[in-house]
Amino acid sequence: MHGNDGYLGIILVFLIATVIAVPLFRRLGLGAILGYLVAGVAIGPDGLKLVPDPEDVLAASEFGVVMLLFIIGLELSPPRLWVMRRQVFGTGGLQVLVSALAVAFFAGLFLSGWKAPFVVGMGLALSSTAVGLQLLAERKELTAEHGRVAFAILLFQDLVAIPLLAAIPLLGQAKALARSAPPLESVLVAVAAILALVVLGRFLLRYLLRMVARANSVEVFTATALLVVVASAWLMQWAGLSMGLGAFLAGVLLADSEFRHELESHIEPFKGLFLGLFFIAVGMSIDVDLIRNEPALIASGVLLLLAVKTGVLLVVGRTMGGLPLRGSLMLGAVLAMGGEFGFVVFAEALKAGLISEALRDQLFVIIALSMAATPLVLLAVSRWLRHAAPATTARAPDTIDNGHPRVIIAGFGRMGQIVGRMLRDRKIAFTALETSAEQVEFLRRFGNKIYFGDPARPELLRAANAAHAEVFVITTDDPDANIRTARVVKRLFPHLKVFARARNRQHAFKLMDMDVQVTRETFHSSLVMGRRVMEALGVPPEEAARNAESFREHDEALLRQQHLVYDDEAALVASAREAQRELESLFEADAPEVADVDAAAAMAAEEQASRVPPARL
Repeated sequence: MHGNDGYLGIILVFLIATVIAVPLFRRLGLGAILGYLVAGVAIGPDGLKLVPDPEDVLAASEFGVVMLLFIIGLELSPPRLWVMRRQVFGTGGLQVLVSALAVAFFAGLFLSGWKAPFVVGMGLALSSTAVGLQLLAERKELTAEHGRVAFAILLFQDLVAIPLLAAIPLLGQAKALARSAPPLESVLVAVAAILALVVLGRFLLRYLLRMVARANSVEVFTATALLVVVASAWLMQWAGLSMGLGAFLAGVLLADSEFRHELESHIEPFKGLFLGLFFIAVGMSIDVDLIRNEPALIASGVLLLLAVKTGVLLVVGRTMGGLPLRGSLMLGAVLAMGGEFGFVVFAEALKAGLISEALRDQLFVIIALSMAATPLVLLAVSRWLRHAAPATTARAPDTIDNGHPRVIIAGFGRMGQIVGRMLRDRKIAFTALETSAEQVEFLRRFGNKIYFGDPARPELLRAANAAHAEVFVITTDDPDANIRTARVVKRLFPHLKVFARARNRQHAFKLMDMDVQVTRETFHSSLVMGRRVMEALGVPPEEAARNAESFREHDEALLRQQHLVYDDEAALVASAREAQRELESLFEADAPEVADVDAAAAMAAEEQASRVPPARL
């Protein structure tokens, strides 16, 4: 696919491979990165040979990594790092240090000198930020204990990758000169370039962006954002350092600026495109013949990497991270793989002459296969934990010693906490029940009296003294659990006034079937926002408030009316259409009054103007 077809044919191949592979692998739960890698293998020299030479593509696509580092820099302002300093630098630093030493030890058994084992150890100590965070997000574990520790470790790995990439060219120059340290001239040039970027960026970048912003042109601002990234990358490359270091420093310098989010929105599409191209190029460069010819070596490398890093993460999670055994095992399953920065590190190490091309190919394959295995490893570990030790992972409900509360709140998330704070201000006693153990422990740190347990369990409700309470409030965000709790409460404690949070109208109808007083979770906030939008458009505040109140009364009446026919879809649709016509008529009825008011105001203004002496007109 070269020659007459030119670059257009190559671009077509890349787009087709991406459109087919990435959605397929996402659907299989294996992540987009693995899809890009497999697409690269398929179209590369060991596959269909549609793009026989991946080197040029890999060189051009490295700009995606540069943009990724720029965006990481935008997210890592110094104040944010200071707040997370213990988890990031303590837990993350220990993981990288111990993992690098352990991997470097095994690498030193086969490699001579200290520089090659050092680079191999550091490169394999890093994990895939994209794969790890995506897996945690898909499993809704980003806010779990091991999810927060994993995020801190990945954050430190992103940070340590920058000086590592900066050091590799210097180590390569030292090796070329047969020295144990980089030459002094190269060090001075590198330091001068970094200082120049920091000083010029601190004083000129914001001024340049403000000047461009005044032009009010999206195209010019996009070009300026690209200029910042390219110029900073070029300066570092000229100084013999990594292009990514310059982009990262430029991002950090702008992390606290008013242009941070605007820059990120303009760079993000380019980053995604070039980064996807980068992973495809990496997949193209994977030597499939190597796997076929040396299966024992590659398999041993993958298993050793996963075993060593899992062991390190298990110890670090238990000690520095404060995780239980289950959380530490989950942490190890998520982060034991190699990472995308490893591809960059080993590519730079090859350019600097620190490792051989054969070793780079082996390391590329080991990283790619470890990333491919991680979703399967995580699935296996989570299933094993769920079936092997249910007694140790399940937490028994708390013992409730809260006397005779007037109110019981089931679900102490965002909505439940607001209700609880209002009750506390009025000195009204309440008992809060929550099904998330992590949420219970987190809220107890702030002095909240909250108990763990499933509010749908009758024995827990009796322990909470529901028989003596007056009001039961259900604010859990799971509609099914919400309905289940309401059903149990209404059956066992019919004297209680039950108020419940409803996700939508269908959820509200099911709660209303049980005579539960419903509050739709986004309805009232939407009314407030709608009123403020009308005021911003020039509608008088009292008229906007009247419209909002009319809409509230009309919609609540409609909700009660539709509750009678909600199981009949045709009747429900007819009711909604009739209600829309009634609402339009209601608002149109106010229009003559508004017009009369406007006309009267205009006449009064005209009369006042007629009384002004001619000299003042």
